[in-house]
Amino acid sequence: MNRKTLVLPLTAALLTPLLAGCGGGNESRAIVVGTTDQFVATTDAPAPLDPAFAYDTGTWNVLRQTVQTLMHVPRGSGQPVPEAAKSCGFSDKESESYRCELREGLTFADGTPMTAEDVKFSIERVLAIKSDNGTAALLSDIDTIETKGEREVVFHLKAPDATFPYKLSTPVAGILSKDKYDGTKLREGFEVDGSGPYTMKTETSGDRVTKFVFTKNAQYKGDITLRNDKVELRPFGNASTMDKALRDDDIDMAARAMSQAQIKEHTDKPQDGIDLTEVPGLEIRYLAFNTKAPAVEDKAVRQAMAAVIDRGALVSKVYGPTAEPLYSLIPSSVTGHATSFIDTYGEPDPARAAKLLREAGVKTPVKTTLDYTTDHYGAETAEEFEALRDQLNATKLFDVQIKGTEWAEFRPAQKRGDYAVYGLGWFPDYPDPDNYVAPFLDSDNFLNTPYVNQSVRDQLIPQSRRQADRAAATPVFDQIQKIVAKDVPVLPLWQGKQYVAARDDLTGVEWSLNTSSDLLLWELGRGNA
Repeated sequence: MNRKTLVLPLTAALLTPLLAGCGGGNESRAIVVGTTDQFVATTDAPAPLDPAFAYDTGTWNVLRQTVQTLMHVPRGSGQPVPEAAKSCGFSDKESESYRCELREGLTFADGTPMTAEDVKFSIERVLAIKSDNGTAALLSDIDTIETKGEREVVFHLKAPDATFPYKLSTPVAGILSKDKYDGTKLREGFEVDGSGPYTMKTETSGDRVTKFVFTKNAQYKGDITLRNDKVELRPFGNASTMDKALRDDDIDMAARAMSQAQIKEHTDKPQDGIDLTEVPGLEIRYLAFNTKAPAVEDKAVRQAMAAVIDRGALVSKVYGPTAEPLYSLIPSSVTGHATSFIDTYGEPDPARAAKLLREAGVKTPVKTTLDYTTDHYGAETAEEFEALRDQLNATKLFDVQIKGTEWAEFRPAQKRGDYAVYGLGWFPDYPDPDNYVAPFLDSDNFLNTPYVNQSVRDQLIPQSRRQADRAAATPVFDQIQKIVAKDVPVLPLWQGKQYVAARDDLTGVEWSLNTSSDLLLWELGRGNA
């Protein structure tokens, strides 16, 4: 049977075959899921799966299967609910003290009891290591952590933070055994020990994972219901080879990330036995700037780029209906969205850009390189940067070259400040406007950017977090977005949709990828749901 399903948003050793699957109609063989995410241990990133370091969607999607958190975002999105915790909540009116009580009988996968001290150790470990990947910034509002007995933990915050429950639902807050992890340094390699719904084994080739095998954790106690006993996650070098594996019935689902051409092929010429499902997505893509790099240090250069890049033409040429232009860091479907860039610069206008450069005394053409990663965001990235180069060079105001680099080399170089202008994508840690602002503009941010706006960092972001009603924070986010449009430390380009292709005997596909691109493998089953 073929159909296209639209789901509307609601806000390294081989393992022995498992016996019987759980749930009606499940078969004994493992469900096999394909991804184009790559998992590589390098000199710059020797511990890609350590929660104190991991800060990209691919590695988080491995950790979500294996490491438990106090809270999690339930099926269909919404406010976080307890996971390893029995209950959690603010215990004061100022939202500065957050108390959690653990479930009874929690253990790690090896049977070791999990206590409040393990929670405290895990969070304090992230803050102590403070890796340059920006991960610790999510927990930087924590002042002290207090335990009471074996099951109660209290987080005392430096300032009110209504988003804190969301932060406790992310893998950076994953609960680790103090017996298995060092509190002062990262754990290198690809081993993970946790209390999540699955245990994990890997197959590797050199420094790269070729397969993850997730097996139901018999010790797991939490809020998640597993609809299978075993799932394999197989990385593919590109979307084409992943799609071929699906069509050849070598995998059951192609999750991240399908190309526009493949989506169109599955829509226009569906193959018998494969369904294409659109799921809600909050991904954005943007250019970011090293604001101390000579080529773009002058704000007028960044403003001129903002004034001439034609997002509509870019999306139409490269991504078609799978994306739409974005004029703010906050996507249109998230509370607090504004159109600050088009409000500031209007439609693409080379004359406006020329005036900005002329008044700032900038010599033209401005020579620079746009750097991008070749293997992290999908097959169209190279074409996207070719289009950006051509748009900028057509104005005669810029002399732009482009350069692509594999993610394992690209990300460390970007953090070091090697690139003047570079392209990145963002999949939110949690679906709140704060998570489209703080990771780029707060202290110890994901970009490791030299750009600092003290008003945003010290006043506006903290002010926005005081609002338990997130809609009430919209005026503050509007101010932040206007400042971003004026200073252009980042330049938003587009927001995308998500698609999953799967064999039609697979159930739970519509729930297996949420708005933050979290891969929820436990939702998948076979036969009748």
